[in-house]
Amino acid sequence: MSATAENLPSLEFLLDVPIKLTVELGSCQISMRDLLQLNVGSVVQLDKSANASVDLYVNQKLVARGEVVVVEENFGIKITEIMAKASGA
Repeated sequence: MSATAENLPSLEFLLDVPIKLTVELGSCQISMRDLLQLNVGSVVQLDKSANASVDLYVNQKLVARGEVVVVEENFGIKITEIMAKASGA
């Protein structure tokens, strides 16, 4: 059955569905011994350089990359790349 614009259901209700947005600055692997020795002021070195893009995930799916910015006194992300939709999906 072919759908026309007149009989398509409105998907506007989906606009209020909550999603989980995650920004990954970097990661690392450390031993449990090193993890247990972390204190206030400890520095954990990540696998990305300071000027590398951060990854933006929606519900654990990579959707964009960007750079960290400061907005007033809060961190934000300036989107620099939107991931292309995979073919066949």
